[in-house]
Amino acid sequence: MVKHVILWVLKEELTGDEKEKVKAGIKEGLEGLKGQIPGLIDISVNINPLPSSNCDVMLDSTFEDEEALKGYAVNPKHVAVADGKVRPYTASRVCMDTEV
Repeated sequence: MVKHVILWVLKEELTGDEKEKVKAGIKEGLEGLKGQIPGLIDISVNINPLPSSNCDVMLDSTFEDEEALKGYAVNPKHVAVADGKVRPYTASRVCMDTEV
């Protein structure tokens, strides 16, 4: 299995209310992919970091293998969520993929 973890920081120009709406949209969009992407075993989005955190959103997902992760990256359903709910609102992204 492969673990795919991403941390995002939202754009500073977003107001507090806008950030909450964006985070909810990211969570809904990405978690809505469960059962929709071949090889995607589990996906969850945490939008409630502790004050000690220096990011706003965490994606924690598990795939059958590296090929399934590669397929997810280009899957039109994932791309639609990434292009519509994530990329327009994020200032930075850090990713780590590991075998588990």
